[in-house]
Amino acid sequence: MTIEPFRIALPDDVLADLRDRLARTRFLPPLDSTPWGGGIDADTLHELVAAWAGFDWRGQEERLNSYDQYLADVNGHRMHFVRIPAAGSAEQRVPLLLLHGWPSAFTEYLPLGERLANPAAFGSDARIAFDVVIPSLPGFLFSDLPDRLLTRQAIADDLHELMTGVLGYDRYAAFGGDIGGGAATWLGVDHADRVIGVQLLNAPFPADASPQSEEERVYLAAVDAYDATDGGYSEIMLTRPDTIAAALNDSPAGLLAWIVDKWHDWVDGDLDRMIEPDALLTLATLYWATESIGTSFRQYVDYEHNPPRPPIAAPVGVYLSREPVMAGFPRSLAERAASDLREFVVTPGGGHFAGLERPELTAEAIRGFFGSLLG
Repeated sequence: MTIEPFRIALPDDVLADLRDRLARTRFLPPLDSTPWGGGIDADTLHELVAAWAGFDWRGQEERLNSYDQYLADVNGHRMHFVRIPAAGSAEQRVPLLLLHGWPSAFTEYLPLGERLANPAAFGSDARIAFDVVIPSLPGFLFSDLPDRLLTRQAIADDLHELMTGVLGYDRYAAFGGDIGGGAATWLGVDHADRVIGVQLLNAPFPADASPQSEEERVYLAAVDAYDATDGGYSEIMLTRPDTIAAALNDSPAGLLAWIVDKWHDWVDGDLDRMIEPDALLTLATLYWATESIGTSFRQYVDYEHNPPRPPIAAPVGVYLSREPVMAGFPRSLAERAASDLREFVVTPGGGHFAGLERPELTAEAIRGFFGSLLG
């Protein structure tokens, strides 16, 4: 297995071209006069585009390069990851994967990773510290898109190889939501003997999610109703990925709108209070410079090839996100999806991106769950 240090160094001409395109953005008047009624709010987009045009990328690049980053050969393709080693003299050091979803990246989990690796620096219980590994999932940013179907099970195989074959851990834990959470569930199926446990922001569905109670029927009907208003983005990425990718890969303002629309919908609270603009502009810059928005769609395109998942054998904890689609998720569905469900709690704060929205709460939840498994 080859592994080499990595530093981000976006070319000057790429950044100059980005600023030029931003300066020539052609804004449209909204078709829906209600703020956020037809997608991204027009004033918000104007403000973010203006901020992006003057964005100090080199300052952000220096910050990101303060973390140890690597490229590794994993199952025949390149995978990028950040590693934050456990600090101090903790009684237990636990290898931990932090797994992002869409539209996100490894940057989402850096503040959370710091708290988990060095709890004493944040006034937390220092008996457990985590060796944190934050990969860029296949097709995202600096990780190559494999030449095969990109199912959650295939992503899990890559992650397992990264942790055991490349980094040499005997056992490890995993935390994530969305795509990363889906991959974590497969770690708990196919590699349960090597997985300490998996903790999920999005509760797992069983292979057969047909409602078996009134609570389940009401919840699944609410999901269908929500998808009718929110699901347009996924339908176009499923059915016309190349069309929308061509537009987003050519227009930074369009790319930003596509990303920010979902962050606005899925955070727990007001976007401008929960997420610093620099975090969104850093994310958008990375997607733009790596031209990876299209490859990030592959896991949508290949979604129908995901096989029915057997019950998760590894211990499972649900730290239920406060995003609309998770509201009212019945514990009974998760119990059918996981044969060893140890915990099912709703986060006191944090939505789809809880690790960035509320890193202090999320770190304590992770420390508590995995601490209970380790004794």
